[in-house]
Amino acid sequence: MPFTPRDVKALREKTGAGMMDSKKALESADGDMEKAIEYLREKGLAAAAKKSGRIAAEGAVYAEIDKASNAGVLLEVNAETDFVAENDIFKQFVKTVAATILKQNPADVAALLAMKADGSDQTVEELLNEKVLSIGENIKIRRFARLEGDLISYIHGGGRIGVMVRFDTDVADKDGFAEYGKDVAMQIAAMNPQYLDEKAVPADVVEEEKKVLTVQAMNEGKPENIAEKMVNGRIRKYFKEICLVDQEFVKDSSLTVSKYTTETAKKLGGKIAIAEYVRFEKGEGLQKREDDLAAEVASLVK
Repeated sequence: MPFTPRDVKALREKTGAGMMDSKKALESADGDMEKAIEYLREKGLAAAAKKSGRIAAEGAVYAEIDKASNAGVLLEVNAETDFVAENDIFKQFVKTVAATILKQNPADVAALLAMKADGSDQTVEELLNEKVLSIGENIKIRRFARLEGDLISYIHGGGRIGVMVRFDTDVADKDGFAEYGKDVAMQIAAMNPQYLDEKAVPADVVEEEKKVLTVQAMNEGKPENIAEKMVNGRIRKYFKEICLVDQEFVKDSSLTVSKYTTETAKKLGGKIAIAEYVRFEKGEGLQKREDDLAAEVASLVK
């Protein structure tokens, strides 16, 4: 019996299973909705779907660079508790997802989920559901970034913060570059710059900051001409806070990151420019799970 995309949607809503799993279930059941539901239950996919509504804001940020293809990936995979990040099954799943991204270059998470996982006959979504069942927690692939070129990565705090930086350089293979690159990545992890340089700051962001600084100066009772000079000085300080290359270098306060880059390039006898970077902090912007031990004990008693 034929089925339509509407049937797939209806099955997803009834079971909470993924799109590809729902489609496969209907194919196996020859379009019969009840048999498809039974198929999903037998496979344990409906049970996995029940976990998908639970808060997942822990997990880990992971980085991998493949020198052969000159590509790298920074990936965040979330789970419900921080214990899962130490689970070998979870770790291997994250590595498999990273390898899939490196080799197949998906456009986004939705495309990634539909792909065959690296070294497997299952899709990434099918593999994800399998891990949800075996680990017993909701797991979500939240985001990833894939870069190509001369790359350096840094993971802080066992996967709490991850950074990947791409450089425009001709000295990537020289002694000293890796140390420099790690220093820059650690700077990004520690100081969380919002932009690479002043040119990257949107004009409307600068104008809004100038307005705020002007009001502050006027509230201090400064004349308009003095206030304008104060704003120009303070906006330069603002750039030093939010722009990576203008920031004070954390390992040597006498240098900016830009100056450190220039000195390193001269020392290594070539050119170095920071082209772009990505910084992920585990669970940033997500609602955190709050465990109520008293309520949990009370529910067990009942």
